[in-house]
Amino acid sequence: MTATTLPVITRTSPPSRSAPEPVWRTVVAPRSLRRTLGVYRVGFHDPTTRIEPGRFRRATLTPDGPATLQLTWTADPAPVGADGLDAEAWGPGATWLLDRVGALTGADDEPVELVAPAEHDQPVDAALRATRTHRLGRSGTLYHELLPTIIGQRITGGEALRQWHRLTLELGETAPGPSDVADELRLPPAPETLYRRPTWWFHPLGIEDKRARALTEVARHPRKLFEWADLTSADVAAKLALIPGVGPWTIGTVQVSALGDVDAVIVGDYHFPNTVAWALAGEARGDDDRMLALLEPYRGQRGRVLQALVRTVGAAPKFGPRQRILPMSKW
Repeated sequence: MTATTLPVITRTSPPSRSAPEPVWRTVVAPRSLRRTLGVYRVGFHDPTTRIEPGRFRRATLTPDGPATLQLTWTADPAPVGADGLDAEAWGPGATWLLDRVGALTGADDEPVELVAPAEHDQPVDAALRATRTHRLGRSGTLYHELLPTIIGQRITGGEALRQWHRLTLELGETAPGPSDVADELRLPPAPETLYRRPTWWFHPLGIEDKRARALTEVARHPRKLFEWADLTSADVAAKLALIPGVGPWTIGTVQVSALGDVDAVIVGDYHFPNTVAWALAGEARGDDDRMLALLEPYRGQRGRVLQALVRTVGAAPKFGPRQRILPMSKW
């Protein structure tokens, strides 16, 4: 049997590295709260987070204890300060959450565009213009963001959503707040419910030993995780790398959601390298090295560029029959 080589479909010429480096400038643009806050919801039926037109609710854990945050607004998209944003919170950690509403909603983030983009910068320029209402927020809740991200390691998106849902329903407590909030939301599993839990307990949920150990290791350091969230993104990445089971893909993912790092590139993803290679070089397949090389001219905004391309370009062309997905618990 001879090996089959995937075709390379060329749409544009690869970027010329002899061209001048791109120049950025900030732009004034409205903010879409629904798009900005959507990153914190893990699937449509996330037990901890709900988002709908004009309202966002999230139950989470803070250094001061559990809390529920509710945000409502009247216009979307709209300029910051003109969208009618109102915040309310319940529980011991209510003040902590309210103090961070601006960071969570990307009020400090500034959309950018390229000054006189060259021809090979056109896909990036178009993607940034199409997504400029989406701000990068900063939740500061590293523990909360790490749990579903670890669950999502090495499995399909559908499996990850189901396992996060089951884990939260099994171990998460009722969210603080009025009756309608308590009926709708649950808190993420508290560290004390995960730490020292044997790995075999996770098996019926479809979570094998490696990811189960990573979850319990993260649960050993809840206080440190809140302290680390105030450090630089590079320092946080270095500290997270010391936790067994937390690798580059997990770190890059939470750098975006928990820290709002506009330069964080998520490596180790199944789809992102292909998307970037297709968008910027017309190549249907790419690896992490190729993705990093193509994004290098946009250093300082690489994470923003990556997120914009993923949202606008979509998936690269697919070849061959669909692969049958077998849940990891049945391997």
